[in-house]
Amino acid sequence: MAPRRPHTSATAKPDPALQETFERIARETLNIKTLKTRSSDSLDFHEVAVWRLKEALEAAYQAGLSAASNARSK
Repeated sequence: MAPRRPHTSATAKPDPALQETFERIARETLNIKTLKTRSSDSLDFHEVAVWRLKEALEAAYQAGLSAASNARSK
């Protein structure tokens, strides 16, 4: 059975800054080197402790708050 491709919106263009933020959070809090699909279970699936997942979600939330604040101040 072939691996499934992740769902992506055909009309949405990925924001490079947003993608870099996701990559940074994954590297720093989850110890995941890349978020690119590599079509290998051992590379694409990761065991993550719940406290690390919580840290990653908090970092993403804070990044969103910061981006919204910067957008308002312009």
